[in-house]
Amino acid sequence: MTETFKAILVSRDAEKKQSVAVTDLTEADLMEGDVTVAVEATTVNYKDGLAITGKAPVIRRWPLVPGVDFAGTVISSSHADWHKGDKVILNGWGVGETHYGAYAGRARVKGDWLVPLPEGMSAHDAMAVGTAGYTAMLCVIALQRHGIVPDRGPVVVTGAAGGVGSVAVSLLSSLGYHVIASTGRNAESPYLIDLGAAEVISREELAQPAKPLAKERWAGGIDAVGSHTLANVLSMTSYGGAVAACGLAGGMDLPSSVAPFILRGVSLLGIDSVMAPRAVRMEAWRRIATDLDLEKLASLSTTIGFDDIIATARDIVEGKVRGRVVVDM
Repeated sequence: MTETFKAILVSRDAEKKQSVAVTDLTEADLMEGDVTVAVEATTVNYKDGLAITGKAPVIRRWPLVPGVDFAGTVISSSHADWHKGDKVILNGWGVGETHYGAYAGRARVKGDWLVPLPEGMSAHDAMAVGTAGYTAMLCVIALQRHGIVPDRGPVVVTGAAGGVGSVAVSLLSSLGYHVIASTGRNAESPYLIDLGAAEVISREELAQPAKPLAKERWAGGIDAVGSHTLANVLSMTSYGGAVAACGLAGGMDLPSSVAPFILRGVSLLGIDSVMAPRAVRMEAWRRIATDLDLEKLASLSTTIGFDDIIATARDIVEGKVRGRVVVDM
C-alpha cells in the first residue's frame, strides 16, 4: 500500500478565491527534483503567513504546498552530493512559492538547493533559525563587510520582536554591538532586553514621513519593515554608515530622498535570501553555528505541531507572534 503523509494545500477557484485545506499526499504527488527529504522540522515565517492568508501574492502556482524552509533527512537521491541519511536544510529557491514546500511530510527538491545541517545542530535548532534567522545573518555579514563594526556606533534593528529582528538582535549583541531595537509592541521590551538590546524604542519614532536628513543616531541598521520606517532609518544613519534592507512588513515603497546617500555617504544594502548562491548560504550557516547563542535561540522560539500551522500563519500576519516558531513535524 502506498504510504501517505499529511500536507497543507493552498488552492484557488475560477474566481481566484483562495482556500486552504489539510490533505493526504503520496510521493507520487510531489513535484520534480533529484532529492526526496523526510521533513522533520519547519517554521512559520511572515512570508508563509502571507502565502496561507493570501494577503500578498507569494504563491504563484496553484495548487501549492506552502512553507519556504525545512530541515530533514534525505530518504532518496540521484544527486551526486547527497545520499540517503544525510541531514539537510533548505531555504528559499521558490519553494513554497512555485514549488511544493515544507508543509508536508515529504519534500522533493533539487539537490543544488540544499545545504548540510551544521554539525551539532538539530533539525529543530535549524528551524528555530529558519529563513528569518538565515536572513538576519546575511544582514550582519553585509554590515560587517561594509565596515560597520561595534566601534563605529549603535546599530538599529526594526521589527525587532519579529523573526528576523529577534535573531538580528541576538546576533548583533553577541558580537559586541550596541543594539537599538525598534518595536511596535512595547510589552516586548523585557524580551528584547533579554536578547541583548541595549535600548528599545517605539516604532512610532520611525513611522512618520521622514525628513531628508535627521539627527545622526546610528552607524547602521537592519530593516525588515520598509516604507517610512526604512526612510527614517536612512535619514538618521551617521556619515559613511549602512543599512541592510531585507523585508517589507510596513510596505514595499521607500518614500525617501537621495540626501542620505549623497550628503552622508550612507549605503543601502539589499539582502536577498531566496536566490542567494550556495557559497553565500554556506557562509551564513557556518556563522550561525558559531555566532548564535543556542540558549538565546531557545528563548526566542515557540514550538508548535503540524495542526497549528494555519492558525499561526494568520497570527503572524496580524503581528501576534513573537520571535521564532518551530514546527515539529
